[in-house]
Amino acid sequence: MSIVATATLCHVVSTTATGLNCRYVSTLPSPCPHQVRHSNHPCLAGQVIIMLSASACKLSKIRDQASEYAALIMEELDPEKLGYIELWQLETLLLQKDTYQDYSRALKGVSQAFSTNLQGLRYRSPMQKMRINILYFLQDNWRRLWVLSIWVLIMMALFIWKFIEYRHNKAFNVMGYCLSTAKGAAETLKLNMALILFPVCRNTITWLRTTKLSYTVPFDDNINFHKAVAGAIVLAVFLHAGLHLTCDFVRLERSSQKDFMLYLIDFSLDGRKPTYGDLVRGWEGVTGIIMVVAMAISFTLATRKFRRGIVKLPKPFDRFTGFNAFWYSHHLFVIVYICLFIHGIKVYLIHKWYKKTTWMYLAFPVLLYAWERTLRLFRSGLYNVRLLKVAIYPGNVLTLQMSKPSRFCYKSGQYMFVQCPAVSPFEWHPFSITSSPGDDYLSIHVRKLGDWTEELHRVFRDSCETPIPARNERVDRTAKKRLPKLRIDGPYGAPAQDYRKYDVLLLVGLGIGATPFISILKDLINNLIKKVEEEDKAADLYPIPNLNIDFPKQKKTLSTTNAYFYWVTREQGSFDWFKGVMNEVAMLDKRGVVEMHNYLTSVYEEGDARSALITMLAALNHAKNGVDIVSGTKVRTHFAKPNWKRVLSKIGSKHANARIGVFYCGAPVLAKELKILCNEYNQKGATKFEFHKEHF
Repeated sequence: MSIVATATLCHVVSTTATGLNCRYVSTLPSPCPHQVRHSNHPCLAGQVIIMLSASACKLSKIRDQASEYAALIMEELDPEKLGYIELWQLETLLLQKDTYQDYSRALKGVSQAFSTNLQGLRYRSPMQKMRINILYFLQDNWRRLWVLSIWVLIMMALFIWKFIEYRHNKAFNVMGYCLSTAKGAAETLKLNMALILFPVCRNTITWLRTTKLSYTVPFDDNINFHKAVAGAIVLAVFLHAGLHLTCDFVRLERSSQKDFMLYLIDFSLDGRKPTYGDLVRGWEGVTGIIMVVAMAISFTLATRKFRRGIVKLPKPFDRFTGFNAFWYSHHLFVIVYICLFIHGIKVYLIHKWYKKTTWMYLAFPVLLYAWERTLRLFRSGLYNVRLLKVAIYPGNVLTLQMSKPSRFCYKSGQYMFVQCPAVSPFEWHPFSITSSPGDDYLSIHVRKLGDWTEELHRVFRDSCETPIPARNERVDRTAKKRLPKLRIDGPYGAPAQDYRKYDVLLLVGLGIGATPFISILKDLINNLIKKVEEEDKAADLYPIPNLNIDFPKQKKTLSTTNAYFYWVTREQGSFDWFKGVMNEVAMLDKRGVVEMHNYLTSVYEEGDARSALITMLAALNHAKNGVDIVSGTKVRTHFAKPNWKRVLSKIGSKHANARIGVFYCGAPVLAKELKILCNEYNQKGATKFEFHKEHF
């Protein structure tokens, strides 16, 4: 592979088991078979080769700047301006390990350490594997297990209590076990209709995260618990409504007048035996059917395939898929709870008010939730924000930078809800805050993933006067005329906000999943600068060490000593999202506190001939100019996917006996892999990895 002297040159690149072999076929004779000369169009041939390699790796920006990088190679290999380079020079530059392979395979040296650390885990008997797997499971899920166990035990106790109560009720002689089973299911339904509101009381959850209760209760799993309770409600509704409609009502209608007068006359208001139609048309039947229909709609549209628009329906039914359909259908709960109160008051077999316990279950949760919604309504009105900057990046990412309200205090890693009345006057959507608490503004990054975000992109694009540029060009939109208004609410707690309690951080983001960690990186650097300033100030006050001097007590500082950030993405344009932040962190981090790694999975893995030239160019440009040609930042970019075993081994070996917080935001597949690796590594040595996954 070389830069050749003719415009009519044809390049044929081939690979062998020993490395790269390059063959050049020209229509004009070369002055020397081992020399590669400049042509009338300098670096034209090299430019073509770089363009081909960049195209194969889907790197459009490098392809557009191929002439600059071809000139860079000639500048490196032809410093004396001879007009040609020797073939061996280019081969040396392409294949030498010291220039680029060492940095791109920086973790290779620790693979042996990892192999040693996990040597005892490779050969296990079936019983050992089972014991280790059970231990892993208990370590990861003990908080979830005890909460779920108590919940299930309470449901079982309520079901059994109500079942036995109606087993000894006179109505049992007419309706049998259908009645006692339906009433047992109803009692669990009351409990779960109360519990399902607690996980979505986000202000309460955020406050509880700051208490000691957070050590034993997994508040980060609030949405998962919400889903579990919803599943229990579906089962209870199926039993309660199904048994009433298909068994209890039928048996009651078919019972003889004698049995009715003997067993059920005390439960009748007018002394007349009701028909099946009377039961269905009564308060109990109508409210019950309304609740079943509303719950069925809400539950169906909340399932993953409908919520994410995976299910494709013909028009006009396509409106019943997507996040909007999920969001609006979930507000049918207002009708459900009204009907549930009426249903509990008008219950057929109970007339004494103190035995009608539905309102007792629901009173406090409903009032708490109503207070939460009222608080959000008033607080969002108090938080007046003004858009400062709007930017549209490649990869369908919209960045909104807005003024920071004086009362809006948050921690790095938290998120807030955003509403755009121009898109929808009712919908609120959560987004991670990418600005740090020390910034005088708020910022979020919004990727176009659904109908609401798509409309948000359209509204801001149409509101800006500057036309949209080429595909991979970034546009900063600062026009403030007719920009849509935004309303915010928050902040709310998330797993990443607890990063301060760890000695070392491993932050892993996939694509837009990097957003929760950008604020953490900025906050770490801001705290680092503040710490250095305090140390310098203390040195000025006490320049000469004196053991007899009583230094003033300092406020407890950040305990985190190091952070490792791994950002994995498929598109080169994604690096523009946080380009300024990463350059700022790299420039200010003089002590090497933060180590950042970019991974581009669209490029062939390192060692592949198709990416060898790009790897060499990246190392050469970074060495000469301090800038990575792929990301455009000071942070070097690696190719293909990270080897997570080596990553954890490197960090664990470097920080022995440390408590390492592993925070992940992205696809569930990698979350499972990282969790398993953390558990395996925790079995060896005193270094502990604690895994956390972001939930929305």
